[in-house]
Amino acid sequence: MSTSRLRRPALIALVLVAACGCLALGWWQWTRFQSASGTFQNLGYALQWPAFAWFCVYAYRKFVRYEEVPPEPRNHGGITEIPAGLLPERPRPTLPDTDDPALREYNAYLAELAKSDAEKENRTTA
Repeated sequence: MSTSRLRRPALIALVLVAACGCLALGWWQWTRFQSASGTFQNLGYALQWPAFAWFCVYAYRKFVRYEEVPPEPRNHGGITEIPAGLLPERPRPTLPDTDDPALREYNAYLAELAKSDAEKENRTTA
């Protein structure tokens, strides 16, 4: 007997506890909705909790099915490629216009600032 079959009663108990807990929380939210301070948010939660309980049971059933008949393994030997044209093309960088007088003036200003900073770092305080 496999170890997964030995654990099955514990998993069933866990699924039952989880599903009952979700249903209890749904009932609690329903009573909160019906109270004087209840809001539509409580109604939304009251409708969500049974779906969570259903998901617990569904996930367990899927787990048992995969345990009995595992899904077919994927072909890892084949090379997979992304088809051409699927992804958008990256934009190409544009070269800056070197004839722009404002850009030349700004670069000269930056060079002057860098030079004055370098001169300040070379000074020593006495």
